[in-house]
Amino acid sequence: MSIFQILAICGMLSPIIYTAMWIICGSLDSDYNHIRDDISSLFAVGAPNRRLAQSFVITESVLLFVFFIGLHEGINDGGGSIVGPIFLLIGSILGIMVALFFPLDEGGEFTTLRGKMHITLVIVMGLLTIAGMVAIWIRLQSVSDWSGFAIFSLISAIVSLIGVIISGILAAGKYRGIIERIMVTPFQLYYFVLSLMVFLNN
Repeated sequence: MSIFQILAICGMLSPIIYTAMWIICGSLDSDYNHIRDDISSLFAVGAPNRRLAQSFVITESVLLFVFFIGLHEGINDGGGSIVGPIFLLIGSILGIMVALFFPLDEGGEFTTLRGKMHITLVIVMGLLTIAGMVAIWIRLQSVSDWSGFAIFSLISAIVSLIGVIISGILAAGKYRGIIERIMVTPFQLYYFVLSLMVFLNN
């Protein structure tokens, strides 16, 4: 097994752990509602299972970061622009910062600087990831072994951007929990498929 395959396994585990986090931690809190409540509320200040949820998020964020460290060389033997992998790597660093230092305020609010930084960093992370998807599409669209994934990358970027916009518009509504889960799905699916492609091509 190559180093890139090991890193790819880390990448595939990340979305699985993230999804397990909100399913498990949300189920442990009888007051938490997956339809109404956003995912970040699970590790907000004062959340009943904050430490458990935070440990899940830190783990999945670090795994994603580790995968992205080797992403440039793991795609097409390092041929092409490094811009896409750099965008994704920076986004994963922001994810670690959010998990460690910038939880939402109590009750899932964002009234303090810390809570506002949470929202800001999450938005920037999402936009960096979308930019990374587009950059990888540009890089791989003419590479025969990766051209199918290039199309997937572009579609993921478009769907993710639409999801971010819709989620932003409906963020204050009573269905923000389910809307956020739908919005993050293209991101998590992209991480898994990208990791799988690196695993299979190395």
